[in-house]
Amino acid sequence: MIQWYKKVVFENYANFNGRARRSEYWYFTLFNLILSLITMSIDKMLGLEIGLNTIYSLAVFIPGLAVSFRRLHDIGKSGWWLIIIYLAIIIAAVVLVGSGLSALAGMSSPEGFGLGAIISLIIILGLSVWVLIMFCTNGDVGENKYGPDPKADGSEGINQIGEE
Repeated sequence: MIQWYKKVVFENYANFNGRARRSEYWYFTLFNLILSLITMSIDKMLGLEIGLNTIYSLAVFIPGLAVSFRRLHDIGKSGWWLIIIYLAIIIAAVVLVGSGLSALAGMSSPEGFGLGAIISLIIILGLSVWVLIMFCTNGDVGENKYGPDPKADGSEGINQIGEE
């Protein structure tokens, strides 16, 4: 597991090209979660507001985005889909917060907030499930426009991470 993480973070820090199979993405995600929990615990114990977890999160933001792009490439989708989906989720969250604040301030009816909240939550949930499904989908068999199949030789070797 740690080999996948090191390969993603240290050897392919900002590599947005090529393909990433499911094991590369999910082992990176799992180890990233574990390290985030550890750094959050340390921050909590030391009473830090902006501490190790913030620094760690900023340090792994680019490799996390890069491995996500490569994961989408493996299923034949452009990595830009991820940016579009994230923007849609952010817009839906802003609408949700905005409708809640306007209802609290008395500028709109509570019914309007309820409808806006339901629509926003459906959009957020739907897009989140779609991204999860894409990350769990088996990669294209054989070469696609983003590079050769990382499993083409039948091995699960770590040396093929990020290859085009």
